[in-house]
Amino acid sequence: MNKKKIINDPLYGFIGIPNELIYDIINHPYFQRLRRIKQLGMTDFVYPGALHTRFHHALGSMHLMNEALNSLRVKGIEISQEEFDAALVAILLHDVGHAPFSHALENELILGLDHEQISLIIMKELNRQFNGALDLAMKIFSGTYERKFFHQLVSSQLDIDRLDYLNRDSYFTGVVEGRIGSDRIIKLLNVHGDELVVEEKGIYSIENFLSARRLMYWQVYIHKTTVGVEKMLIQIVRRVRSVKGNIDLTPELDFFVNNTITPQMMETDNKMLEAFCYLDDYDILGSIKRWRHHKDKVLSELCKMLLERRLFNIRLSETKSETKELNWLKNKVMDFHGISKEQVGHFVVEGTKTNSAYIGGGQQINMITKSGKVVDIANASDLPNIKAMRKIVKKYYLCWPKNISLQE
Repeated sequence: MNKKKIINDPLYGFIGIPNELIYDIINHPYFQRLRRIKQLGMTDFVYPGALHTRFHHALGSMHLMNEALNSLRVKGIEISQEEFDAALVAILLHDVGHAPFSHALENELILGLDHEQISLIIMKELNRQFNGALDLAMKIFSGTYERKFFHQLVSSQLDIDRLDYLNRDSYFTGVVEGRIGSDRIIKLLNVHGDELVVEEKGIYSIENFLSARRLMYWQVYIHKTTVGVEKMLIQIVRRVRSVKGNIDLTPELDFFVNNTITPQMMETDNKMLEAFCYLDDYDILGSIKRWRHHKDKVLSELCKMLLERRLFNIRLSETKSETKELNWLKNKVMDFHGISKEQVGHFVVEGTKTNSAYIGGGQQINMITKSGKVVDIANASDLPNIKAMRKIVKKYYLCWPKNISLQE
């Protein structure tokens, strides 16, 4: 069978599949599931073009990893073929553990496990099926391999993941402020003391990268309408869990709605893992269409609101909502919808969102100067913008049904 395939990507053109192992991983059902997980969750409610998937992103990240490793080899960094192939597998599978609608339902269907942890569990199972071929890829992914720069390429403040998703999300949303010079950044990456560094002449490209990431967070990732839609989706899932009696669920969704899933169960119960690896956006959307007819008033109304795009109002502010205002709002919602005090929490939702373009600290982006000195890029004397972007911005959100006005 011919496994030398090419894939036409809208960002990079033709992407080659470099070896038979990667071909087989891509064709595995656990990876094919990513075709049915939208990259940006519910963001298409704001940007209609944001329908790209985790499958697109994984393949694009693999392509950029290939480019980065070849660039490092040209600079004299010794990378064995085994390391090269393992790094490609690690980045290809870095998001395989995402729940339906990506970050929107993270920690909702499986409590206490983020997508990185689930990705590693899936990699362990794939490693078993592929007779240990993913041993080194898992070490790179988990950060236990002694050559640190491989893990930093997969997960860090300046990783291949971000280089792909910023340009990809910018392309599909049409938000041009998110575009970055990923080709130039890749060409200016280097390794010093087995850690990833950026050459000094790339400093302005990194400043643009961090600025783009900050703008994409406010304009796309935590756009207030997107936050409102995601909170509505979360409340639907939570209501399903609390509804007593029969409810129509797909077999995969039934696993995660009617059971408390622990990390140990995901690691040891093959049926549980298999169920997760067939759970996708379609399970949720198809169920929501059926649940709009459910006899439970809260569940039915939330599903109708989502399907008909009668979305929550949302207010972002620097301070938390006052208790007096919240109580007034909850009473108005209870009266309008004819629901109880115990149910109103599904319609009036509050919380916080944070945005920090550059965390720094133990995960800083290191720049190597022409003299060979390694410094945190935020300490570059002529880039005050990066220092400013280290500040974590916190905003409080309040969601409520649109038929209730706070002006009254």
